Amino acid sequence: MSLVRSIVKLPRLFGAVDLAVLAAVGALVCGLVAAGREPSAWAGPMAAIDLSPWALPGHALRSLLRAFAACGLSLAFTLVFGWIAANNRRAEKVMVPLLAILQSIPVLAFLPALLLAMTNSFPRNRLALELACVLVVCAGQVWNMTFSFYQSLRAVPQELRDAARVCRLAWWQRFAQLELPAAAPGLVWKAMMSMAGGWFFLTVAEAFVLGGRDFRLPGVGGYMSAAIQKGDVPAMCCGVAAMLAMIVAVDRLLWRPMVAWSQKFRLEDVEAGQWPASAVLAFLQRSRALAWLHTRVWMPLVALGEPRASADAPGRLRANFAVMLWRTVGWVLTLALAAAVAWGAARLTGLLAMLSAADWGRVGGQTGLTFARVFAAVVIGAMWTVPVGVAIGFSPRLARLAQPVVQTLAAFPAPMVYPLVLLALGRAGIGINTGSIVLILLGTQWYILLNIISGATAIPQELREAAAVYRMGRAERWRRLILPGIFPAVVTGWVSAVGGAWNASVVAEVVHFGDKVLTTDGLGATISLAAGRGEFAMLAASMLVMCVVAAGFNRLVWQRLQSVAEGGFSLGK
Repeated sequence: MSLVRSIVKLPRLFGAVDLAVLAAVGALVCGLVAAGREPSAWAGPMAAIDLSPWALPGHALRSLLRAFAACGLSLAFTLVFGWIAANNRRAEKVMVPLLAILQSIPVLAFLPALLLAMTNSFPRNRLALELACVLVVCAGQVWNMTFSFYQSLRAVPQELRDAARVCRLAWWQRFAQLELPAAAPGLVWKAMMSMAGGWFFLTVAEAFVLGGRDFRLPGVGGYMSAAIQKGDVPAMCCGVAAMLAMIVAVDRLLWRPMVAWSQKFRLEDVEAGQWPASAVLAFLQRSRALAWLHTRVWMPLVALGEPRASADAPGRLRANFAVMLWRTVGWVLTLALAAAVAWGAARLTGLLAMLSAADWGRVGGQTGLTFARVFAAVVIGAMWTVPVGVAIGFSPRLARLAQPVVQTLAAFPAPMVYPLVLLALGRAGIGINTGSIVLILLGTQWYILLNIISGATAIPQELREAAAVYRMGRAERWRRLILPGIFPAVVTGWVSAVGGAWNASVVAEVVHFGDKVLTTDGLGATISLAAGRGEFAMLAASMLVMCVVAAGFNRLVWQRLQSVAEGGFSLGK
């Protein structure tokens, strides 16, 4: 009976939009695999990576350029996609579920196939590797930014929208003077957190070695990979120091000023008691050049959308023609995309038909192993982050000292030190089979800790004082106040941690150390090894299964937990 109920509930788990997105993902998998199967192989020589400390600034600059290129591409996508979803009710019904399922797909599952496809499509051209690296980083951070922007636009008060309509603001003026400023605080914060997580994808893409082919790029990730391969301990230390310096510098010189600047756009009835401060922002605000650019460049651009006092008949005709043209182009693009998805799904079906029942059983077993490691890493992370996060969140002094350290550790890409961690674990008698759980934990536990700190800080002081007045014991305080208060934040941290864990499994189950390759059974290892051996049917099946399992678990478990947390445990209800 339970089986029948689960089958009946299957359409709720994967609706029409979800199935369409999964079909598109399948088509993408097929396209990447088809491009990777071409006979032309990557013939470009390995990038010369100088391990001298004096070469590190150049490597850091290359990594920064790739990171900012990915952030700029993500921002452009966010502004366009989020604005359309928030302002077009018909498009919103498709675009929002599309975002939800794309957010849960592990990006690094596509990295081996993407590298093969790009390098075989553009042999002997290192620009293909650069583009693949930027696309991977962008795909790893863009969905959170887009969701934040969309939700901020939907939260703009209706009276402000009515005022913009009464003032007859053009769409560009409404976007520049109302919507973008209203979304700025949330968008800047999400962009900062997304770029912090993007360092993980960047260093993995810069240091990727697949089978007998070397896809490393000059950068901090490639530098660290070359140092580990040669066993150069001083160079490894320099690489870690350079990565930390780069993270701290970007935070201090870019994100803190941006966060402080964005606070003036907060839509609040009562002004905040204390805004974040930034010495860099205070210095820039004294700049006459920036003030001149705002007055002479930005404001005239905003004024370009000034509506006319009266619309003549030819103007209305041109406007109607533009609307019809836009709709026609939209339908043509939609039909073309649907045809491409249908073709890719058909090709993928033929590719997967090459696998035997034993192959599918192997994929299922490998999926179970990786799922167990992901679950174990999240549980272990929650066991220590909950008490530590609550202690930090309840102590303002401790929070001021610990939170910057935690944010830096969360931004640091854990794969850079995976070989060193495995070496230490090996000396303690722990192999990669169990050690891969530790590797996954290193990159995911900070998401849980940061969210718990935020949730504990948000518990009102009057509730804490009430618990003290009623003389609640420690156990009762945890049961009645702390755990219910932080539960929404814990669920949010779990969602982020699980997404990061699926991505980390691709590089945690196959680790290169010197001339050795340490591997363990799991779906992430299956993806990497199948790509390196040219087993394209197994590669396609593994990629597709990882995407379906991650997206299905997100829909079946995490979204329901989030609904419970928001409905029954949110302090704002």
